[in-house]
Amino acid sequence: MATAENTILDTTPAVELPRFLGLPQTPGVRTALLSAGAALILAIMVGIWLWSQQPDYRVLFSNFNDKDGGAIVASLQQMNVPYKYSDSGTAILVPANQVHDARLKLATQGLPKGGNVGFELMENQKLGVSQFLEQVNFQRALEGELAKTIQSVSSVQAARVHLAIPKPNVFVRDQQNPTASVLLNLYPGRILDQAQVNAILHLVASSVPELSIKNVSIVDQNGNLLSDPNKQSGSNNLDPAQIKYVQDFQDNIVKRVESIITPIVGKSNVRAEATADIDFSRSEQAAESYRPNSPPEASTIRSQQTSESYNKNNNPSGIPGALSNQPPAPATAPIVGTGQNATASAASNAALLQKDATINYEVDKTVRYTQQNMGGVKRISVAIVLNYKTETDKSGKVTTRALTDVEKNEITNLAKEAMGFNKERGDTLNVVNSPFAGPEKETILEVPLWKQPDNIALAKELGKYALVAAVLAYLFFGYLKPILYKIMGKDQEAEKEKQEQAEKERIEAEEKAAEEDGGATVVNLSSEEAMQAVKQSQSYEMNLEMARTLAKDDPRIVANVIKTWVNNE
Repeated sequence: MATAENTILDTTPAVELPRFLGLPQTPGVRTALLSAGAALILAIMVGIWLWSQQPDYRVLFSNFNDKDGGAIVASLQQMNVPYKYSDSGTAILVPANQVHDARLKLATQGLPKGGNVGFELMENQKLGVSQFLEQVNFQRALEGELAKTIQSVSSVQAARVHLAIPKPNVFVRDQQNPTASVLLNLYPGRILDQAQVNAILHLVASSVPELSIKNVSIVDQNGNLLSDPNKQSGSNNLDPAQIKYVQDFQDNIVKRVESIITPIVGKSNVRAEATADIDFSRSEQAAESYRPNSPPEASTIRSQQTSESYNKNNNPSGIPGALSNQPPAPATAPIVGTGQNATASAASNAALLQKDATINYEVDKTVRYTQQNMGGVKRISVAIVLNYKTETDKSGKVTTRALTDVEKNEITNLAKEAMGFNKERGDTLNVVNSPFAGPEKETILEVPLWKQPDNIALAKELGKYALVAAVLAYLFFGYLKPILYKIMGKDQEAEKEKQEQAEKERIEAEEKAAEEDGGATVVNLSSEEAMQAVKQSQSYEMNLEMARTLAKDDPRIVANVIKTWVNNE
């Protein structure tokens, strides 16, 4: 119940908190402090926003030497492109949206050079350089050019070439052949096949005079010897081209068989596989054959030679000397004896008769030289699987049935013609009619949304912006806005309006209570006087409560205030 005593107000001046704390009471100093606080809060908010807008850095170049690194950094500074180093210091990072642009601009300047110096080294020759230094520079330039050329291979990231070129010697037996060593640094996940290794071998060997392929060694970054002669394609190993030839040959047979059978059974109702045995051996054969000996009468005489000789039995007689060496006397008719003397003389002459005959006959001879080319087909095996035939009756019901023997024979004959079946060669063909299994339903495990990498990255990005927005909102509404209100004086107006609203509600409540009591209590004061009294009373109560709290928390300040009052009196 409200009474008239409640309107009695105390005119004692209120004790203000800034005065307790010893703060200056001039409006200019207070405004300056509030402005400095507002500027500080605003600077913090701007710093947080700039931190949230930092670009994502990506790798521009990595694994570069110090010389190239210095040139790249100098060029980035000239182009005003921000950059930083990776944690390990082996890579230069730039903003993601400027990576490609920076690479193109640096490429126009020839960066990075990769540390390989080519024939441009010969452009800086000084006058008076010794022959030895010229030879060394030429060798360095040749090594650099070879390294640059090898780096053009797609799988090679970096290459180094070492050449050992001996000095020329006038003695042939003291001549030494040059050698070469190549170190390859391959991209992660890539390898070189044997054909590429052979290409690099021939490239290096063709670039250096008198360098043979056997004297070139190629090693990768893991220390594996790529140019091992045991890995070369030899007589016991199949060349990759030969393997590809077999695969293409088998695929061609499968394609021909399926293309001839598909119109009969349907595209998805036939499966075929082929295996071909190809002979890649190269054979050469030379043979000479002779016919059996035939009688001389049936043979052809190639050459014949006959010789006869007759020698008389002239025994030496007479006394040796000059008379025996004189010419013989004139011939006279011999006296042919009869009987036993004549027969003995004839027999003596016949024993001295000699006859020789040589006959050469032409002999039949066959010379055969056979050379068999590689890649001959030794045997072909084909397997075909046919699905059951699908039929639809008049009612629209779909049924499946096995192929009849006649249908299987027709398909088998077509397949034989398509594959080039040869029974004498040992070819085989197997046709099976069986129902196909239905396609298995692939079970895909659904990854929860919170485990998907894209969603995780998106959540991190959104969380970053949400955190920044929350911090900025807290700084703005918790610190910056109240400070700005105090600077503009809106806080006092808001407080005043709030107090007036509260007082108005209290008066209405008192009036309502007075009406309920039957008007027993009479308020003698006017409404304006009552409002003013209420405000002063509320202000006095607030100051009194603040003074009590301050005296309870820090009695020293209260003692200083009372001491000041006493000294002023």
